[in-house]
Amino acid sequence: MRTIRLVRYHAVEWHIDPHKIGVLGFSAGGHLVAALSTNYDRRLYASVDTADVVSARPDFAVLVYPGHLYDPARRALNPQIRVKHETPPTFILQAQNDSVDTVRNSLAYYEALRDVGVPAELHLYAEGGHAFGLRRTNLGITAWPGLVEDWLATLGMLAR
Repeated sequence: MRTIRLVRYHAVEWHIDPHKIGVLGFSAGGHLVAALSTNYDRRLYASVDTADVVSARPDFAVLVYPGHLYDPARRALNPQIRVKHETPPTFILQAQNDSVDTVRNSLAYYEALRDVGVPAELHLYAEGGHAFGLRRTNLGITAWPGLVEDWLATLGMLAR
């Protein structure tokens, strides 16, 4: 939250568009991205300075093999992830053979986004496992950065 606020607060000074600030997270970081995207309006720390008055809402979010979004006991989305219509547009990527984080995390979050009308894109690949990150392999899933670029251009976040 604080980082988004600081970047947005200094955007003009740093030559950044304050309306094109997003977040990306892998695995547990994907959970953090979802938590920030859905709880940005609930400050979790004491105000430090005037930067804390600007919005912490990301303008877009990218979750790559996110974890801890699905609650198996409830067979539903983790109740701490409060998806609402104002949740930012979201790109989700997951391999079905991920042995660490079940594909249910991605599916539950995508369904919740869709149910409230948040623009979302979900890419599921049969193979890729967990923690492939930005490393290129012979698997199609590792071409995902190009998919994110195309998606960001569609949202108007990148020029093409």
